[in-house]
Amino acid sequence: MRITAVETLRLPPYDNILWLRLHTDTGLVGLGETFRGVAGVEAHLHADIAPKLLGADPTRIDAITTELTRPYVGGRGSGAEIRAASAVDLALHDLVGQALSVPLHDLLGGRSRQTVPTYNTCAGYSYNSAGGRRAVGAEDAAAGPYDDQIGFERDAGKLAQSLLAMGITAMKIWPFDVFAAKTAGQWIHATDIAAGLEPLQKIRDAVGDAMEIMVELHAMWDLPAALAIARAVAPLRPFWMEDPIRNVDPLALADYRRQSGLPVCASETLAGMNTHLDLLRADAVDYVMLDIGWCGGLAQAQRIAHLAEAHQRAVAPHDCTGPVVFAASTHLAVAVPNAAFMESVRAYWSGWYADLVTALPVIEGGRIAPPPGAGLGLALTPMVLERATTRRTPA
Repeated sequence: MRITAVETLRLPPYDNILWLRLHTDTGLVGLGETFRGVAGVEAHLHADIAPKLLGADPTRIDAITTELTRPYVGGRGSGAEIRAASAVDLALHDLVGQALSVPLHDLLGGRSRQTVPTYNTCAGYSYNSAGGRRAVGAEDAAAGPYDDQIGFERDAGKLAQSLLAMGITAMKIWPFDVFAAKTAGQWIHATDIAAGLEPLQKIRDAVGDAMEIMVELHAMWDLPAALAIARAVAPLRPFWMEDPIRNVDPLALADYRRQSGLPVCASETLAGMNTHLDLLRADAVDYVMLDIGWCGGLAQAQRIAHLAEAHQRAVAPHDCTGPVVFAASTHLAVAVPNAAFMESVRAYWSGWYADLVTALPVIEGGRIAPPPGAGLGLALTPMVLERATTRRTPA
């Protein structure tokens, strides 16, 4: 089997998502995906990566992705080169799974469990549609029953009850983000801390400890401000504090973890196993979060999970992006033995994800399983492939 064509697709209004299709001389097509900064990723794929892929044997996954993720092309962050390599790695795994007629998790050593717990990230339908995180205005109306960012900002207790009714017992919110711009994240006023605590308190008042609460801080804060937030949040028993400070220094994050006394989750913004190894060596993290579309691909993600396991830490794959990475992440989560949670956004998987791909992970009773079938177990829908507004770029 040889790669004969490299194709990318972009479809408005899903402007943040880039799909990669690797065509082969056998007729099989492997599907990859990455998210954000996609114009640069697409340019790099066609200018620099496609010439290396054409004619290549797609079963040589490690050889190909190792070449694409050498340190000189990506740095430590998840830039265009690493995101492009991530999409390639995912498409290669999909191809090999299809060729062998096995699901992707079998390529990772087989299932460690049938399902994994999921938590709901309380984003809305259009959270990422405009190129960044959505800000909820006072006059915004819900776009549907699961417009959960509006839900947590206006009645987090009612939202928690809605999630529990679906069997989902963990939720993630970011009530302090709106205050970071006031001080460039260098400090936070006591009145803003009090306002940020209100959704968490409403959850506890409504459902007690039946709901685990993940607090996302989006790496917006310096250490003193993040510690001030932590001291206020601690009595409400957060499950973790996610990316509480700027992700530039593992030792500073370790200092936060030690001083706050709260569990720390980090960080989907980092690329490659070496950056995650730095976090683990610094004793800076309790839960390792990775994004398959940003960290270098599925092979890197599995290595990060093994590193975490060696340090007696759990992983929690990130998903607030696109449906292909979402599906791949569930394959990873059922394969590695140390996946604590698989993130999901019910506004996505109950809504627009189904417009884009032919199958999705199955979520029942607060637990998630990958779609059945060979490889990823899904493909792009005819709507994506045939729509007049789809931008398809061949090699």
